[in-house]
Amino acid sequence: MDAEEHSVIMQQVMELESPIYCLKATVKEAKGILGKDVSGLSDPYCLLGIEARSQEPAHPDHRKRMKAVVKDLIPEDQIHRTQVMNQTLSPVWNETFILEFKDVETASFHLDMWDSDVVESMRHKLGELTDLHGLKRIFKDARKDKGQDDFLGNVVVRLKDLHCWNDQWYQLEPRTETYPERGHCHLQFLLTHKKRATTSSRTQPSYTIHRHLLQQLVSHEILQHQAGSTSWDGELSSHASTVLYLHATQKDLSDFHQDMAQWLAYSKLYQSLEFNSSCLLHQITSIEYRWVQERLKPEQKAELAESFQSLLTYGVSLIRRFRIIFPLSVPRSTDRLQSLLRVLVQMCKTKAFHELCTPNPDLPQMVSTALKSGTTEWFHMQKQHLKPMVKSIEENSKALFKLLLEVIEDLKQCQKIWNKLFTTNLKLNIFSIAYLELESLVAEHVQEQLHKVDSSMSRPTAESLFDLYRKLQELYQMKDSLPSRDGPLALSNFHQWFEEALPLWLQKAYTTTLERAQRAIQMDQLKPYGYHKHSTSTVDLSTCYAQIMTTWQQLNWPDPEKAFMIMVNLLEDMCKISLMYCKLIKERAEALSLSEQNEGEAANKLCIVVNNIEQLRLLMLKLPLQLDWAQLEQRMKGIIDPQQIQNALHNQLDSTVACLDHEVQDVVQALATKLEKGIARHIQELSSTSDTQKPEDSIIPLMKFLESELQYLNEHLVQENFKSLLTLLWHHTLSVLSAARGPHVPSVQHCQRLFCALKSLELCFHAEGCGLPLETLHSAAFQALETHLALCSATSRKLIQKYFRNRIQQQVGGSPSPIPHPTLAHRPCLRKCGISPPPSQSWGCWGRFCHSVEQERTQCIPEDSSTSWYPKTPSEPLPGPVHPLHDGDKGSILILVPHCPAGHQLREVRGRDRQSSVPAFGAETPCGSAQRHQPHPSGLQRLQRPLRAAHPGAPARVPRGGGPDHPVQEERAAPPLRRSLRLLDPPREVPAGGGLSAADRV
Repeated sequence: MDAEEHSVIMQQVMELESPIYCLKATVKEAKGILGKDVSGLSDPYCLLGIEARSQEPAHPDHRKRMKAVVKDLIPEDQIHRTQVMNQTLSPVWNETFILEFKDVETASFHLDMWDSDVVESMRHKLGELTDLHGLKRIFKDARKDKGQDDFLGNVVVRLKDLHCWNDQWYQLEPRTETYPERGHCHLQFLLTHKKRATTSSRTQPSYTIHRHLLQQLVSHEILQHQAGSTSWDGELSSHASTVLYLHATQKDLSDFHQDMAQWLAYSKLYQSLEFNSSCLLHQITSIEYRWVQERLKPEQKAELAESFQSLLTYGVSLIRRFRIIFPLSVPRSTDRLQSLLRVLVQMCKTKAFHELCTPNPDLPQMVSTALKSGTTEWFHMQKQHLKPMVKSIEENSKALFKLLLEVIEDLKQCQKIWNKLFTTNLKLNIFSIAYLELESLVAEHVQEQLHKVDSSMSRPTAESLFDLYRKLQELYQMKDSLPSRDGPLALSNFHQWFEEALPLWLQKAYTTTLERAQRAIQMDQLKPYGYHKHSTSTVDLSTCYAQIMTTWQQLNWPDPEKAFMIMVNLLEDMCKISLMYCKLIKERAEALSLSEQNEGEAANKLCIVVNNIEQLRLLMLKLPLQLDWAQLEQRMKGIIDPQQIQNALHNQLDSTVACLDHEVQDVVQALATKLEKGIARHIQELSSTSDTQKPEDSIIPLMKFLESELQYLNEHLVQENFKSLLTLLWHHTLSVLSAARGPHVPSVQHCQRLFCALKSLELCFHAEGCGLPLETLHSAAFQALETHLALCSATSRKLIQKYFRNRIQQQVGGSPSPIPHPTLAHRPCLRKCGISPPPSQSWGCWGRFCHSVEQERTQCIPEDSSTSWYPKTPSEPLPGPVHPLHDGDKGSILILVPHCPAGHQLREVRGRDRQSSVPAFGAETPCGSAQRHQPHPSGLQRLQRPLRAAHPGAPARVPRGGGPDHPVQEERAAPPLRRSLRLLDPPREVPAGGGLSAADRV
């Protein structure tokens, strides 16, 4: 409204007949007033009225014009009087008076409070006398006129100082200064009018006029906010609130009538204009709080009942279309819907609704019916919106897919957002209502569209049907969120609608995976992928297999028997692709190797191939767990024979894994073949090395070769394949070392080089536990070769020590380590040394000679410190079969005599002593030749006999010219025993008391 229009309206109002202004004054109570009676109390009452022209005092302290103003200045017919409250200093009146006036600028309100006095006898007054103050009042009353009331105080208020409505305590002013504190009076003022000159005032009640005025103001507020693209929160502007307040006050409308007028105005406007319904909640709550049916006229009751019914119908219609009215894309939509639900629920709970709206409607039932019909309307609207332009199976499938997207999204919103609102306010599960309605509609519509589908469909059609199947499956699985249901759903057997398309889906999965695998192999450069040891084609193939697993999970075919057949087909496809991959990746490696013409790069490509196949093998082994075969077998229980499941799934997978293992072994064997040539070459060079070179130095080239090659393979092969390669190389190395021994007797240095190489290779292949385990390394071939090389490379002293240890263990019942029997190869060595080799049956567990005998046979034996010894010449024969032991270090020969009564069985023969009569080596001993043919005692017995012959009191040394039991030829029997024991342990002195201790015997 512009200023000119406003001026015209104001002029029209000024030209109307002025209304009669009124002051609605309510005298509520007073406190702290003076006690004027003999009893110390008063009988107060009030006189009040409006003075047309207020009289201003000349001075603030001058109060003469204030005295008895009501009686003196206001006409008697305009004076109002309250009741008399007897004998109290805190009177309560709560009396209301309507006082008319003409000019608010000049008029003033006056109130006088008086103590009412009646004529009483002196005896009655003396009976009420309680103190000296009462006696003083008696004398004072005697001086004044009979029946004259006492002044208690007054209140004067200018009307122009009042607001439209005032409620406060006013101080009672005195007429003199005798008693300045005279108490307070509680007054309430309300400025109003009557007899307006407007048409509405003459024809309509004030309540109706107030409601119309409220509707006008609210409509103006809503339109103002809509013009500014903002929503109205239900609050009126300050000017509109003031106008309504003044109108309600002037028309003397009660709070209940004001609340009912606001409810009628807001509920009616809510049905035509958009604003927040929260303001309705406040009004309906106020009506419930102040509801008194008797205060309403019949037309007001009908009007209120009609507003209830109208809002209920409109609110239910909004709930039916809540997807459109309250979209989630608009902010605060959930708050608006929740506010509407709360208003409807609160309205249906009020006393006014139950008394005025009969029969009472069932709000939850009404809302449930509205939601069902609204869901059906929404579905048909979406179906019409997504209807394809071209009527084909493929286009219909795409349209159905989009429709299912909308349906599933709507159900998710109902479950996650809307269900909470309806459950809290109405105890309704909107998800259950919407799902049951939409599920039946979708099933009917899909069956109608798919009745023409057959096995001759195209590939794009099959793909679109697969997407449709997945969405139907997702929709069907949402049934698990239903609280309860009766009977089967319409989508229970939806998978049967797609049986014709199932073979095409499986063929599509196989074809796609095969093409991707082939492209991945063609693009693979057989280089490590990142920090892994396999190449990119394996990663791509694993991704393809993951897609097949996803397809299986997405199908989730409900029929167990059909699901088993699907699994068999998928497994066959993956097995075919795996074997095809092995073939193509080897061809790819061969092609890359030929193009590069580099032996090292070719080996590298083979390493990548091995790792790729190994990675594929591990991937295949994970299939039972990833495809959840255990659950499938559980579903198959009682339907398919377990042996059939074993044959169709497990055996097929095991066969494929075995083929992959064979492929890995083939490639590993190819790598091993490349290394075997180098190993054989280095071992051949080791065998032909000069004897003057140390064994440790001769094996350096071999160890450097293995270190470089194995380090490279360890970096480029996975651990399983690397250990397989090590196993092949180890067996090959053992065979090469065994062949390097040669058919003839090797030299000691040659055996030492081979033995050193064997032990070094053992450490190399074991690699402190990182390589092959010791159980694999210590095979039968290794143990035989190790034993043979150890014996061939050992000295005679060590062989003799080993012999005695084994004989002693044999005597005490142990299991001695095996000592090879002397072969014919050892006999030439014995003969060259002048020793007659014993027959084979007389060696027993004899330890073999060290080959150093051959080398030391021409050396002279060093002379002893006391005697001179010379070697026995080869031409002199040995007297009978003996057991010679040759010490390569000192050239001495020990002869074990088969039997000797004297107990000296072990002798040391170095040659003929030039200064003594000791027989030469091989000469006849005094023991007699007849005793040599007796059975040979055991080694331990031979060692123990000299100890038994010597008693504790016998001397340690035997005299050279002893008695018959001690011939001259056997002088010093103990030294040969000590020399023999010296071969096992360091020499020990024989105790002076005679025999050897147990430690010396051992």
